[in-house]
Amino acid sequence: MAVNLAFKEDAYAAAPEKKYVLYMLMMGFIALLVGALFGPLQSFNYGGLDLYPFLQPIFQSYYQGLTIHGVLNALVFTQLFSQAIMVYLPARELNMRPNMTLAWVSFWMALVGLVITALPILGNAASVLYTFYAPLQAHWAFYVGAAIFILSTYVSIYIVLDMWLRWRKANPGKITPLVTYMAVTFWLMWLLASLGLVVQVAVFMIPWSLGLIAGVDPLLMRTLFWFTGHPIVYFWLLPAYALAYAILPRLAGGKLISDPLTRLVFLLFLLFSVPVGLHHQFADPGIAPYWKMLHTVLTMMVAVPSLMTAFTIAASLEVAGRANGGKGLLGWIGALPWNNPTVLAFLLGFIAFIPGGAGGMVNASFNLNQNIHNTVWIPGHFHLQVGTLVTMAAMGTAFWLIPHLTGKPLVARGMAVASQWLWFIGMFVMTFALHWMGFLYSIPRRTHIAGSTIAMEAYRDSAAWMVLNIVAGVILLVAIILFFYVIFATALQRRREPSQVMQDVPFTEVISKPEGSSLALLTERVWFWFGIAVVLVVLAYGPVLFQMFTNINPVPGQRLW
Repeated sequence: MAVNLAFKEDAYAAAPEKKYVLYMLMMGFIALLVGALFGPLQSFNYGGLDLYPFLQPIFQSYYQGLTIHGVLNALVFTQLFSQAIMVYLPARELNMRPNMTLAWVSFWMALVGLVITALPILGNAASVLYTFYAPLQAHWAFYVGAAIFILSTYVSIYIVLDMWLRWRKANPGKITPLVTYMAVTFWLMWLLASLGLVVQVAVFMIPWSLGLIAGVDPLLMRTLFWFTGHPIVYFWLLPAYALAYAILPRLAGGKLISDPLTRLVFLLFLLFSVPVGLHHQFADPGIAPYWKMLHTVLTMMVAVPSLMTAFTIAASLEVAGRANGGKGLLGWIGALPWNNPTVLAFLLGFIAFIPGGAGGMVNASFNLNQNIHNTVWIPGHFHLQVGTLVTMAAMGTAFWLIPHLTGKPLVARGMAVASQWLWFIGMFVMTFALHWMGFLYSIPRRTHIAGSTIAMEAYRDSAAWMVLNIVAGVILLVAIILFFYVIFATALQRRREPSQVMQDVPFTEVISKPEGSSLALLTERVWFWFGIAVVLVVLAYGPVLFQMFTNINPVPGQRLW
């Protein structure tokens, strides 16, 4: 025991950022666990099975449970995972220690903000869902806690930019290392994207909930929310992409085919991720159609870096498969290490991401969106994107990162593999059913269907699809149990392997390097491109927001639960 304690102290003394990342990561997974346990209840709801009466009086309503599920899974878990990964990876690549005082400030801000936000949700005083649309009004603590939680990311932004600028000062004229470049463009994108939510909460929602102002304009609040609300999808997605570029090819046994192409992908996300939010407001009056159409075009532009990612990752995996002995046109696929739970998680996540991306084109289409607006097609699409690739990337990463951080070997490797197959199957079945229920039967989202006899009667024709939701909910519940057993058993075990924690992060080698590449030199002008991104946002949002701010129509808050 004394040896283990000494090893633990020495490991974290040499790399104190590991302890910070471990704490941030595990806090995120605890949030995912709590939120995910409410997921099957939502799935059962669309299967016509209402279990919420059995949860009373602990949980008051379906909408309280839906708020817990959405806030913890879509906002809390994803942000904490991003803060852990996109601080740790550049620190390890640059071999630089981040500002640990600020790192722990960001951790405590996130924790305090989370607790403050959770209290009114658990007290049924903030059952406004994760989008918290006005004029629904939550308790003031919900908005204050959310503000503190989100602002913790600004500390992470400073930490990464500080490391990058220190590296550049010590290495004048050199091209920024790839992983660091991905992290810098990612955080600059978020700095710009988060402004809408910060203004909405700090300037309007907190004073409104405290009674300092009598009302807010719902259209302006929705517009400010979606200013951040769609770019936040890339805040969740890009850490998964960064891991797929930087780690996955090596774990699969290959190399990344192109460093410059990867830089271009992240640069395009910086440019086009933010001015896209109005495609969530096609049905909202008060916004001229030509502005909505502009955002549609810009939204389609975001598909370009995702398609480039599909090509680059697939090509890199083919290199790995052929290096592993794969022959013929498609033999490389079977030669990939499908028994490696990390590789498996990414492979299955990307498979699910393909139809999810195709559905996103429907959502962003100015005309097609009218057919599926506010139906369960939307959560079906959402769960294919965030519930599969983003979540499975986090799960797969945990299988190597927790042993790397703690020196404790992965427990129950077979169970880890099974959890990913079950998660993939459960998500695929559920989202398939939700897509068809939304497209064919126009079943509304965010609706307590199972709790309404009238609603169940109205949607009896979709009974077969509803049953699939129940089946999927059971499968996902089993996957949840298996996954969290593996990571908590791994993290809490007493056994340690010092050689494992001393290993470096498995960064991938690159075939096409940045040296001598005009594309790499062009993308290196980060501040110039950030300025272009700001200009695009001003052009796409400036006139719309100016009209709204000069014609505010405030309404009082409402509580409907």
